[in-house]
Amino acid sequence: MKLQQLRYAVETFRCNLNVSEAAERLFTSQPGVSKQIRLLEEELGVQIFIRSGKRIVAVTPAGVQVLEIAEQILRNVQQIKHIGNQFAQDDGGNLTIATTPTLARFRLPATVAAFRAKHNDVQLSIKQAAPDELAALVLHGEADFAISNQVPQSGDLRRLLCERWAYSLLVPEEHLLARQPEIALTDIIAHPLLTYDYMLNPTAPLGRALLRANMKDCKIVLISHDVDVLQTYVRLGLGVGLVDTMAVAQTDLVQRDVSALFAPDDVQILLRPDVLLRNYTYDFFEYFDVNLTRERVDKLLYAPPIDDFSI
Repeated sequence: MKLQQLRYAVETFRCNLNVSEAAERLFTSQPGVSKQIRLLEEELGVQIFIRSGKRIVAVTPAGVQVLEIAEQILRNVQQIKHIGNQFAQDDGGNLTIATTPTLARFRLPATVAAFRAKHNDVQLSIKQAAPDELAALVLHGEADFAISNQVPQSGDLRRLLCERWAYSLLVPEEHLLARQPEIALTDIIAHPLLTYDYMLNPTAPLGRALLRANMKDCKIVLISHDVDVLQTYVRLGLGVGLVDTMAVAQTDLVQRDVSALFAPDDVQILLRPDVLLRNYTYDFFEYFDVNLTRERVDKLLYAPPIDDFSI
């Protein structure tokens, strides 16, 4: 059994059983990937994938278990490499962060600037993705950690809670809601809405608020990840904009804080439980949030639960 065979099988699974795509991502040939997977199956004595002709169409029950262990093995190999790097070079290395476009644009620049000033020899990469894609990037080892305010619950990841997220409603000066003393959820959904694509998800702030209030009527007329695009069409009178407060530090529109209408929403750092934190990773966390000192991070991630046997 070779690590290469495990890598080929895992990558094929990640590519939705598309061997051609897996081969392309692994910089090798499709026949080579297929051959190595078959050799692995022969050695194990079980079929990992179900085939229809030359196409892989499903994963066998045994294959599910094999792939799960194979992913863990590949992560452990990566960890071993990290340990080697940790001792071979004290300061250099690679750090890959997955985050949302909003955080990458408005929240991370100051952190990255401070980090680069101290760790200029660390190769820093930032991957932008939708909130619901971030967990997979971390679990598959494509990012060292992710930063987001909107991540589905997953028992496979550890979380470090940072600051509270805030939301604003953007309206033109002449709009009725610009002068209304208090704004309720019913006031917002009474108007055409411009916001992010994930906001109506049941786990997103607006989606949760609508479920709590048993409301269904919400007309979204424009969806975009780009706050500038949302502001442009609010100015044109297309509707009202529901956006992240940090993304609109300066605007000619009237900005109303509506965070109180939604359940508390925290920015979170997501990591795999088995991740090896380099010295510079601890520094990045503290630059991002001054409360995330090395001592606090270790306590949150690694401290064993305290059993209370008091009567």
